[in-house]
Amino acid sequence: MDDISTGTLALALFVLLVASGFFSLAETAMMAVNRFRLKHRAQRGALGAKSALALLAETDRLLGVVLLGNNLINAASATLTTVITVRLFGEGEVALALGTLFVTFGILVISEITPKVIGAAHADRIAPVVSFALRPMLRIATPVVWFVNLFVQGLLRILSIRPTAEVGPTLTQEELRSLVLEGQYFRGKHRAMLANLLDLESITVDDVMTPRNQIHAIDITSEPQRLVQQLSTSYHTRLPVYRDELDDIVGTLHLKQVLHLQHAGGITREAITSALRPAYYVPSGTPLLTQLQQFQNDRERLGLVVDEYGELQGLLTLEDIIEEIIGDFTTGAPGPGSSLGREPDGSVVADGLAQLRTLNRKLGTRFPLDGPKTLNGLIVEQLGEIPDAGTVVDVGGQAIEILQTQDRVIKVVRLRAPVGRDLIAPLQSGGGQA
Repeated sequence: MDDISTGTLALALFVLLVASGFFSLAETAMMAVNRFRLKHRAQRGALGAKSALALLAETDRLLGVVLLGNNLINAASATLTTVITVRLFGEGEVALALGTLFVTFGILVISEITPKVIGAAHADRIAPVVSFALRPMLRIATPVVWFVNLFVQGLLRILSIRPTAEVGPTLTQEELRSLVLEGQYFRGKHRAMLANLLDLESITVDDVMTPRNQIHAIDITSEPQRLVQQLSTSYHTRLPVYRDELDDIVGTLHLKQVLHLQHAGGITREAITSALRPAYYVPSGTPLLTQLQQFQNDRERLGLVVDEYGELQGLLTLEDIIEEIIGDFTTGAPGPGSSLGREPDGSVVADGLAQLRTLNRKLGTRFPLDGPKTLNGLIVEQLGEIPDAGTVVDVGGQAIEILQTQDRVIKVVRLRAPVGRDLIAPLQSGGGQA
């Protein structure tokens, strides 16, 4: 080395620092790369993505060759710096200390921080490229890496640490939801639909069903004239049919069958009974995603929600579930909460039996959904009594004025607009029975 000029040694030192920077860049890029995107590119035939995935399948060997190369180069850089320092300034302690500081600074700037920042910022583009250089290095250094890993595994056993097998990245439902809401991949309606879809597992049929007291059904024991009137004025294509009491459901009737009955000889109790389909029951508390799959498997569109005692709680349709994903898309029958009146001051007049989820979706309110399902239930739970007309209560950050009560139910309320802004304009209503 005495025959090599100092300038050549300095150039060699710079080359070593850059080489160390490559390993730092490669390590950071390979560890920070989006594996889902990498798999997508590999499936489309990208050679770099396939190469990177092959390396990531052997993370221990990959890190072994990267760290081996990085540490060897850094050790060589330190030695070379010592030689240059001795040549220029002698073997004094101050000179050697300054040389150590110099090489440390060079390693930090050229070999560590700068390449790692670049690797983290552009991991998806860099990882497939550096993988082509790392794969032959991995083959060459395999014996050395294997030998080093023997000691690593022994040390891990002594420390009673068992590394888990690499099974690839996984995301929880909450992490995936955050990715959808906070990422830049989806915007607008697509983002809302995907977020709603992820929520289906945590929402139950009880949250979106039509409550028992709002179900439109027909009594098979009614007079034929009454049956004809109910069928001709129905807003729904499918109706539950009961005998005397709503708990005694005898089946469901599709209104297209009524047309056949009219042509076949008129609408009678016997004719309606012969056209009925067996009632389809849904257990209370079933997650919406599970019920959507059940509707698909059983080829059903309407189900009657029952509790553990078999008591009828409400009615659920396929349309209710779909609207939880994409929002309201059709006009439903008039009913509690179906009309929201805009006032000149920006407030909204709503039915006391309006569903909280519907109000949150249409008006942008933030009523809690882990308790009562209706506005009436939420207010009564908070106050502990049926309030008088004129009472104002704050629920979920929303000021609510009671306009009308009847018997044991709050009939009409006014949702006061927050100071400085209006409530979001009501959307077209939908939902209810099919």
